[in-house]
Amino acid sequence: MFQIPKYTAPDFSQEKFASAPDAATSQVTMKGVAPDNYHATSMYPEYYKIKGQWVLMPQTRMDCVPVIHPDGSLEAKEFRRLEEGETVITGRTDDGSEGIYLYSGGFKTGENHIDTFAFRSGRSRETSFDVDYDNLVELLKHDRDNGHIVWVLGPAAIFNIGARKAMEFIIEEGYAHAVFGGNAVATHDLEGALFGTALGQDIRTRENKHNGHYHHLDAINMINRAGSIPKGIEELGIDNGLIYSCVKNNVPFVLAGSIRDDGPLHGVIDDMSTVQDAMREHTKKATTIVCLATQLHTIATGNLTPSYMVMNDEVRPVYIYAVDVSEFVLNKLRDRGTLEVTTIVSNIQDFLYKLTDKLQ
Repeated sequence: MFQIPKYTAPDFSQEKFASAPDAATSQVTMKGVAPDNYHATSMYPEYYKIKGQWVLMPQTRMDCVPVIHPDGSLEAKEFRRLEEGETVITGRTDDGSEGIYLYSGGFKTGENHIDTFAFRSGRSRETSFDVDYDNLVELLKHDRDNGHIVWVLGPAAIFNIGARKAMEFIIEEGYAHAVFGGNAVATHDLEGALFGTALGQDIRTRENKHNGHYHHLDAINMINRAGSIPKGIEELGIDNGLIYSCVKNNVPFVLAGSIRDDGPLHGVIDDMSTVQDAMREHTKKATTIVCLATQLHTIATGNLTPSYMVMNDEVRPVYIYAVDVSEFVLNKLRDRGTLEVTTIVSNIQDFLYKLTDKLQ
């Protein structure tokens, strides 16, 4: 039976912590601008010494500023959300000596020691991922009722009828509490429901249909004429696909716009700050995130997501899985700061077939 690993907090009775000063602070003097020597948060647990007590930031993300509110609570705030007069923690040393302590060892054990030299210690298309599939299946089964599971999808997850059915199964069975994507994911999923194609190609046979290049534009036009995605699904009699399953099961989806979007669909958010806030509503309570074949959305989600969360007064890890056919994409994700990630090199359709087979 899957069990969440226990978190071991730092021993703050040690002299280096007991004798450390309170974290220094400064006031915000201009909206959206942090004071000099501000401290920037990371994805890892960080503790701040406030009035002699070490306090854990409850919800964090990379590249934010720690704010102490008048009631003593802590918040990791984006620079753009800083308000004049707020109290910001300052200091660039995070070993505890300035009242700031970054702690990355809370879930580590001494059982995973490997030799300094070992073959095949990396992860590539030659790696066997069976253990990762099994771990993910157990994790999804656990977090279905005990967590918040977010799926981050590129359109490859719905280009094929089998992959669409796999995503329908995942939504219907409660293995998703939120879905992130772009205009293309929703557009081509709805195109598949309306025309049986994705970018004009039959989702069963891969046959290119005559004038099929109009289909995604027609899908956008038809949905937008209805006024919204839910209204379009109802009026057009759509009864299959990822977006239909989300609407049917009240699973929220956040669609982030980009400069290259066609349309876009009603419901696609084209303001960067607004969509980031909408995504963070889910990443700050996420326990498991699964990212499929979408480099930019995966990196964005990784930067919004902490490596831990506090649930029922206990600290637990946040699991991030990233799946892509390209090793380069997965390595770039780690290079951009999302270090606590399990990567699987796979064609997305094959991944979904195997995963849902194991879930069943």
